Amino acid sequence: MPTSTIGPELQRLIDLLAKMPGLGPRSAKRAALYLLKKREQVMGPLAFALDDAARKVKACETCGNWDSIDPCAVCADGTRDDAILCVVQDVGDLWAMERAGANKGRYHVLGGLLSPLDGVGPDDLNIGGLIDRARGDGVNEVILALAATVDGQTTAHYLAEHLASAGVSVTRLSQGVPIGGELDYLDEGTLTAAMKARRPA
Repeated sequence: MPTSTIGPELQRLIDLLAKMPGLGPRSAKRAALYLLKKREQVMGPLAFALDDAARKVKACETCGNWDSIDPCAVCADGTRDDAILCVVQDVGDLWAMERAGANKGRYHVLGGLLSPLDGVGPDDLNIGGLIDRARGDGVNEVILALAATVDGQTTAHYLAEHLASAGVSVTRLSQGVPIGGELDYLDEGTLTAAMKARRPA
């Protein structure tokens, strides 16, 4: 058996980097080498930022967005339209909508999508909080801004059925969102067009 040329500390760094989305073992090794070469400029500040974020950033109790304040900056913004509640799968989708400037209302992060094959049911998502907000926050319209995937369609249908008794208009994104498309990967123009062309769910 050949002796490993990578020490345990470096191997641990590589293994942790490899857990990041989009990074495999080879990319993780390249990233680790880059960090070590740029120890003072990148690695030190990155370590501080990771520690700071781990201690201070938390989920907003109102909408589920990540922030260091609770309620988050979006929920605390008094200029937003309280009558509109935009439902997204994850925080990345909320950020995509904000980047596009497509939603002037409030948000609700589900924390995933219904997926029977993966064992994700209604109790695993923040659906109860959504129903409560739709009934009690002066909401007139709930926009289901979910991915155009099988799980996204299933979740949208389930939510539309359960929001029917809340007395709100339930709409979905329309043109511009391709079948199988993830919101976080769409450009701002596509998201804005889809938001403007939303339709009844």
